Amino acid sequence: MRVTLSESLPETVQSKLDSLPPKPGVYLFKDKKGGILYVGKAKSLRSRVRSYFQDGASDERQFIPFLQRTVADLDTIVTATEKEAAILENSLVKQHQPRFNIKLRDDKNFISLRLRVDHPWPRLEVARSLGRAVVRDDKDTARYFGPYHSATAARRALGLVNKHFQLRTCGDLELTTRKRPCLQYQIKRCPAPCVFDVDKAWYADQVRAVALFLDDRHDELSKELVAKMKDASSKARFELAAVYRDQLRAIESVREAQRIVTEDTTDRDVLGLYREGDLAEIALLQIREGRLADVMTFSLKSAELPDDELVGGFLSEHYAERDDLPTEMVVPLLPDGATGFAEWMSERAKRRVQVLVPKRGARVQLLELARDNARHAFTEKSRTTDDVQDRLTQLQERLRLPTLPRRIECCDISHLGGGDVVGAVVAMQDGQLDKKRYRTFNVRGAETRGTERSGPSDSSEGLGGEAPRREYAKNDDYAAMYEVLARRFRRGATGEWDLPDLFVVDGGRGQLGVALAAAHDLGLHALPIVALAKERDLFPPPASLSPRGSSAKPDSDPAPATLVERVYLPGQKNPIPLKSHTASLFFLARLRDEAHRFSNRARERLGKARRFKSALDDVRGIGPVLKRSLLTTMGSVAAIRAATDEELLKVPGVRQKHVDALRVALKGGAPAN
Repeated sequence: MRVTLSESLPETVQSKLDSLPPKPGVYLFKDKKGGILYVGKAKSLRSRVRSYFQDGASDERQFIPFLQRTVADLDTIVTATEKEAAILENSLVKQHQPRFNIKLRDDKNFISLRLRVDHPWPRLEVARSLGRAVVRDDKDTARYFGPYHSATAARRALGLVNKHFQLRTCGDLELTTRKRPCLQYQIKRCPAPCVFDVDKAWYADQVRAVALFLDDRHDELSKELVAKMKDASSKARFELAAVYRDQLRAIESVREAQRIVTEDTTDRDVLGLYREGDLAEIALLQIREGRLADVMTFSLKSAELPDDELVGGFLSEHYAERDDLPTEMVVPLLPDGATGFAEWMSERAKRRVQVLVPKRGARVQLLELARDNARHAFTEKSRTTDDVQDRLTQLQERLRLPTLPRRIECCDISHLGGGDVVGAVVAMQDGQLDKKRYRTFNVRGAETRGTERSGPSDSSEGLGGEAPRREYAKNDDYAAMYEVLARRFRRGATGEWDLPDLFVVDGGRGQLGVALAAAHDLGLHALPIVALAKERDLFPPPASLSPRGSSAKPDSDPAPATLVERVYLPGQKNPIPLKSHTASLFFLARLRDEAHRFSNRARERLGKARRFKSALDDVRGIGPVLKRSLLTTMGSVAAIRAATDEELLKVPGVRQKHVDALRVALKGGAPAN
């Protein structure tokens, strides 16, 4: 059939499509600004790239209309083999980070476990990965296990080892300086080599057992442990036999979680794909020695690519730097360039690695199992998203909000006895804490004295004008909240910081009035603001009546006060009580508690900085180097204040201008540090 190219394509793209060679290589789609939209590999550049722009009713791929609207240019790189194309594609994706290539997760989520076998007393510890390759140098002789697909999986394995295999958990410094054994020794999880003389041969056996356990060589390890347990029992070393018994039970518990799915012992990964529109879910079954060792799921959003390219992109992204390559990769459909990718993986693994699509037999059943897991993960994640929408809808109806409160912010003020006053604003996006939008404000009310503008400003000077500054005492929570909210709302009014769908303040009717004043002074009359207060219940349930003839006094044992959550709304006299375990309370209370935590942490940091502050920090012209020189030579700020000019000029780096600045700054009894 004759191929008709879309007339909407730029001339540069059409001319390049006509001259594409039928050779393997890599292609790059670009936008009008020259940015890379997508990088792909092909067994035949001519047929692969032209397939994106074929007209035909049977072609319903979502990616094609997008390309016809967006692509402005394309580049191709010819390679000698498919393997070279796969390697080059992976390198270009890392270099350009194209918008529509597969991105599974942030590299920082990958961690491994490291066993330092070169140390006299090895221990198992967490090691951060760079991408999927562990950061290590040429002299590193440690053994690495993983990387694990999540921190939970890595720490679960670490917890099992620390519980059942007696290796030290302390650091090297603590190992050499400790004088008494720690709690791990008391609960029989560590032999305490830091204090006692431990048999190094026995400890080496524990290290080897840990390596076998993490390598999933459970059969070999179980045989050794059974033999050691019997030997210890025959020698009446029952405590040691109990240690081996517990280790065997740990192995059995791991095996129970692994289902036997095949009768052969081939290591294979099975990839299942499920998608609805531009949302896709990939499930990866890891089968080791015939057992289902792990199931990983990956969510792909804005997946306009066809299924085969999703699979190809996933393979390149997931296995590019992994060391634990399986012998078989079972996929639902074969991507373009699969042969070259398999050759590349075989070269890295130093053995044959296959990428195949099964037609019959047990592999087809495994593929169906992987697809079922992908469908289940997609449904569960969609249900979670739907639940959040339902809860937000309930909150909107309960508080009578004009729009769905997808983004909510909350403000809290923290201080210590009227000092170190700090305000914090925390945010929530679609029911999840959005820590990128957290902000703290050091309240500087004492600096505004004498600059107060009485009364609220009118709306004519709201959007671009200054909010009124108010003089207040150090422990005036209302004025501190006004300052923080005015600074936050001013940024929203000018467009510097987007305003939320709902703003929450911690407190009652008074705090709500302050927040409304700060917003109205800047002309923000339409911003929804509420106050959340935890107050004493004014109508507690009646106490049970005493039996007739009882001598107990009614008020001898009063019930503790009951605290309830109430929401204050603008223009409404009575607050709205929120029942516990409701969707309305869940989001607001969680955000309020997070604002408490964040503001208290900021206040503690401010107090620590103040306590460690020196009187020399405020002296003009005195930097950190000269400050250190003065304190080292003179000993203290009091000694500097009492020193003569000649003595100060003898300090290295001090000149007459510094002496004059010190005299001005330290007069009047400046506090010594």
